[in-house]
Amino acid sequence: MRKIIAGLFMSLDGVVEAPEKWHFPYLNEEMGAAVGSMQAQADTLLLGRVTYESFASVWPHQTGEMADRLNGIRKLVVSATLEKAEWTNSTVIGGNVVEELTRLKRQPGKDISVSGSITLTRALLHAGLIDDLHLLVHPIILGAGQRLFEDGTEQRKLVLADSATFGTGVVHLTYQPA
Repeated sequence: MRKIIAGLFMSLDGVVEAPEKWHFPYLNEEMGAAVGSMQAQADTLLLGRVTYESFASVWPHQTGEMADRLNGIRKLVVSATLEKAEWTNSTVIGGNVVEELTRLKRQPGKDISVSGSITLTRALLHAGLIDDLHLLVHPIILGAGQRLFEDGTEQRKLVLADSATFGTGVVHLTYQPA
C-alpha cells in the first residue's frame, strides 16, 4: 500500500508559512539529501491550490535536477475552486478528497508526497491519511505566521520514527500515527 508523506519547513515557534522568506540560510547538503530522499520515494506530488499556483508559476521556467523532477512527476491538486491545472502532468481533484486519496493509496505505485500545502496537510492529518509527517524544524523564531497546528486542533498521538540534526541546527523529525 502506498503512503502519503507530508514534509514541511517549520520555525521553532511552529510557523510553516512562507518558508521562502526564512528557510534558505539553513539549506545545506544534509537537508538537500533528506528532502531528495523523501521525493525519491514518491511518484505523485499532492498539492493544495495555493502551493500549486506558486509552484506552477516558477518551476516550469527552471532547469536542473529539481526542476526536472517537479515538472515530470504526476501532480494532483486538491481544490474546490480550480477547474483545470495547466502545469504538465497535473490533475485537479475535488469532491470527496478523502475517498479519492484512500482509493489512490490502495493502487500500486510509489509514495504520494505532500509539499507545503498547509491547509491540505491539516485536512489530511485530521482524516488520518498521513503516514509520515516530516518536520524540518529551523532554529529561528518568527513570531508570526500560519502554524501547522492551530489552537483547537484535535489531539492526535504520534510516534517519533526518526530524527536527525543538521549542521545548520535544523532538526529533521519524522512522525507516524501512534
